[in-house]
Amino acid sequence: MIFNTDTAKKTAELLLQINAIKLNPKNPFTWASGWKSPIYCDNRITLSFPEIRGYIKQEFAKKIEEKYGKPDVIAGVATGAIGIGMLVAEAMNLPFVYVRPEPKKHGRQNQIEGSLQEGQKVVVVEDLISTGKSSLQAVEALKAAGAEVEGMVAIFTYGFDVSTENFKNTGVQLNTLGNYDTLLELAAAKSYITQEEQETLKEWRKNPAEWGK
Repeated sequence: MIFNTDTAKKTAELLLQINAIKLNPKNPFTWASGWKSPIYCDNRITLSFPEIRGYIKQEFAKKIEEKYGKPDVIAGVATGAIGIGMLVAEAMNLPFVYVRPEPKKHGRQNQIEGSLQEGQKVVVVEDLISTGKSSLQAVEALKAAGAEVEGMVAIFTYGFDVSTENFKNTGVQLNTLGNYDTLLELAAAKSYITQEEQETLKEWRKNPAEWGK
C-alpha cells in the first residue's frame, strides 16, 4: 500500500472536518460483521461537499496517471464508490462501469453495469478498505469478464494485516489517499482525541475481531 504523506494528512484532515470519520473509543460502533469498533468511516459523505469531493477526484486522477498511465475504463465498487468513481472517470474523460457485490437476480443478471470490452485495462476505485474482501471480489468479477485490472485506488484504509495479506495474495496493487496511522496522529494533534484514546485506537487495530468482547 503506497502513501503520500502530504496527501494522507490532507485527506485525514478533510474527513475529520466533515465527520466522515467518527472516533468514539468510549462508545464503540458495531459493524455489519459484528466487530466492535472505536472508529466508523463513511466516505460517501464527501460527495455532499463540492470542494472535498473535488480534491479527492483530482488526487485520484493524478495518482492513477502516475501509477498506471491512462487506463481504458474506471470501475467503481458498488455502492460506496459509484459516485466518486464517476467523478474520477469524468475528470479523466474515460468510460465508467460499476461492479455489484453479486449478479442481479433479474433482467440481464449483470454484475458489471456499463460497457466493458474484453482486454480493456481497468483501474478500480474504492471508498474504503477494511479486510479487502469485497473490493477484491469486484476485481475477480472484472477479470472474469476479460478485463485487465491494473490496480486499485481507495480513499482510506484501516491497514489491517488481513487486508495487506489479501491484496498481496491476489497480486493487486493498492494505492490509498489516506491511512489509519496518519489519521490517528492528526486526530491527536488537533485534539479530536486524547492520547489515551489514541492508544485505544492503536490497540483495536491489532485485533479488531476480538476487541471489545
